[in-house]
This record gives sequence, structure tokens and C-alpha cells, in this order.
Amino acid sequence: MATPMIAGAAVAAAAYAGRYGILAWQAFKARPRVPRMRRFYEGGFQSAMTRREAALILGVRESVVAEKVKEAHRRVMVANHPDAGGSHYLASKINEAKEMMLGKSKNTGSAF
Repeated sequence: MATPMIAGAAVAAAAYAGRYGILAWQAFKARPRVPRMRRFYEGGFQSAMTRREAALILGVRESVVAEKVKEAHRRVMVANHPDAGGSHYLASKINEAKEMMLGKSKNTGSAF
């Protein structure tokens, strides 16, 4: 007599667990999508480098101190250095962005 009661309780518990799982999955699927932030600038380059484009390339704000610009430049150059398989063009654009942010812009364009 106890065996059918235990089996019935187990079936009921499994049904409640399944119902809870289905409701949780539906709530998960119905949640609003939150756009993810991009870490790096994904656009093309403008003909003349602007301060905004330089900040996007380096991944910093437009009004940032020189120390943060140098740190961001090092971080981006490690990932894109030509000696490590990176592009010469990208390296020149990254250097140009650093010069623009530091206010040392001697030339108006990259070597390429």
C-alpha cells in the first residue's frame, strides 16, 4: 500500500519540477534583449582623422588624460603590432590616433 503512494508522490514531484522548468524557460525567452557593448571600433576609417575617431580606435573617451591614452595605445598595439602578425596599415592608424589624442599631430594622414 505504501509503494503506490510513494510512486504517486514521485510522479507529482516530477510533474511540478517539469512545470517549473517550462515556466522558467518561457520567462527566460521572454526577457528583453539587452544590446551588448562592443569593445573595439568596427567602422571604416575617415579620410582625415578626427578626435572622435581617434578615441574610438583607442577605446577611450574623447576627454581622457594622456596617461590613459598611452595605456590604451599600448593595449591596442599589442594586439595589432606588425611584428606579431598585425597589419602595418592598422598600426599606422593606431599611432595616428595616439598622436591626435595627445595633440602631437605633425602630419595629417598615415603613411598609407
